[in-house]
Amino acid sequence: MVARMKPFSKKEAETFFARLKAEIPEPKTELQSLNPYTLLVAVVLSAQATDKSVNKATEPLFRLVDTPQKMIALGEKKLSEYIRTIGLYRTKAKNVIALSKLLIEKHGAVVPPDRDALQELPGVGRKTANVVLNVAFGEPTMAVDTHIFRVSNRTGLAPGKTPYDVELGLEKIVPEHYKLHAHHWLILHGRYTCVARTPKCPDCVVRDLCRYKAKTVLTKPARSSSAKVR
Repeated sequence: MVARMKPFSKKEAETFFARLKAEIPEPKTELQSLNPYTLLVAVVLSAQATDKSVNKATEPLFRLVDTPQKMIALGEKKLSEYIRTIGLYRTKAKNVIALSKLLIEKHGAVVPPDRDALQELPGVGRKTANVVLNVAFGEPTMAVDTHIFRVSNRTGLAPGKTPYDVELGLEKIVPEHYKLHAHHWLILHGRYTCVARTPKCPDCVVRDLCRYKAKTVLTKPARSSSAKVR
């Protein structure tokens, strides 16, 4: 179905992002962090978890730990106690300790502004690297998560079978002057409007541009059962 959608024109893409920008002029990540290192840790922890759950765990953690050296001093066991409410916390704790050691050994304890170097770190994939490059270093990267993948395919903006396909599609269709914030606009749109089960199409500012055929409609409130005809 997606493959048969009429592709977005450059003009439509311009309108699409202009409307998202009008709603949220300066979008930001909802993950809390103090510096590039804590951002990297937060994004690693956010895999298969909500930003809200990660923030709840990292708020007390980052009061004590904000460098790779402090994380190693804390240790895997104590780190696990801080993040135990997050899914896959044992594996994530191992990865955070391992990436902290590698940052010290190979990068002087500094988060490198390079995708390949970031992806060499344990627990860091392309999406995580793209988030860090965008948020910490101001690179116009497209970090395709489940929300962006859904929105890009459902609307027809940048359909693709894999996150990488969608990333490449977005790089082609997103106007240059919107690229810095594009992935945040799409994430927030997918998180709060173009949701997975029942998208809020009546509230959507790009519904007329969207190629999704099964749009939801605003329904009238059900008549109260107590309102009986006498």
